[in-house]
Amino acid sequence: MTIVATSDVEQEHWLRGRNVAGVDEAGRGSLAGPVVAAAVVLRSDVPIPGLADSKMLRAERRQELAAVITQLARAHATAFVWSDRIDEVNILQATFDAMHQAVDGVAEGADHLLIDGNRFRKHRLPHTCIIGGDARCVSIAAASILAKVARDTWMVEVAHQRWPMYGFDRHKGYGTEAHRRAITEYGPCEIHRRLFLRKLQ
Repeated sequence: MTIVATSDVEQEHWLRGRNVAGVDEAGRGSLAGPVVAAAVVLRSDVPIPGLADSKMLRAERRQELAAVITQLARAHATAFVWSDRIDEVNILQATFDAMHQAVDGVAEGADHLLIDGNRFRKHRLPHTCIIGGDARCVSIAAASILAKVARDTWMVEVAHQRWPMYGFDRHKGYGTEAHRRAITEYGPCEIHRRLFLRKLQ
């Protein structure tokens, strides 16, 4: 059973007249492809039913909710950070890069950030880190959905079309057994994360 996020945390800010942006990422643990972050500022007077942690939703439902979010949100933005940057600075810093870029896309309409997780690189906007926020807060859940849909779409429509031998349309770059076998057979391609592949050797 999918646990639906609530607006309890957002309500505390909305009652004070503050707009809040939820921020989350997708692809942090993948062996290949970008890490993608999204930031979403929801409207206090326009609820979107069914928002939940994107990992707990079927792909079709994520697509449906992503369309509603982009239509009804006050503001939204996504940002991609690529494997070469991940290899250069490590996945944590690359994730912060993506989150900051996404936040910058909505910053003019936000007063406070709700970040999924327990750490964040300081931004000019104040923030609150919430562990498990994608399952608890509607704005973070919305961001998790946009980030995952954007990343999955790129892995299917771009990465898989260019490198079909890896099966990116099925595993989206994560370390499944089939993906690991393909890396062994074909070697890494340019979107594989060299730092992550060291663990396979």
